[in-house]
Amino acid sequence: MNVHLINQKATPQQMREMLQSLESYIKLAVDIERKVIVGGGILHADCESLLLEDGSEQENIWGADWLPSTQQVTYESLINIRPRQKNFALEIENPKLKQLIKKIVIKLSGGVAHE
Repeated sequence: MNVHLINQKATPQQMREMLQSLESYIKLAVDIERKVIVGGGILHADCESLLLEDGSEQENIWGADWLPSTQQVTYESLINIRPRQKNFALEIENPKLKQLIKKIVIKLSGGVAHE
């Protein structure tokens, strides 16, 4: 499993390795407080675990996917179901939170923001 903690722009080698698991997209866990991501692997929970081990707080971690071919971020993950944080669905419901996640992912993936 090629999972990487990314706290500065990902290298091309890191991007290739993170893509190995699913080929067309990268599962991510994004720490919105520390502004770091973990990407790669099969499950968002794998990425979330690495962030927790690295000192992130669970309430700051959200699941997303990065699609390099279209330069898009999607916001659907089991780790996003959080009634205590008023997110009752797989998809992140808060538009401001989505924008923050997108900004972090674009910066660290070296992507280009698309609306």
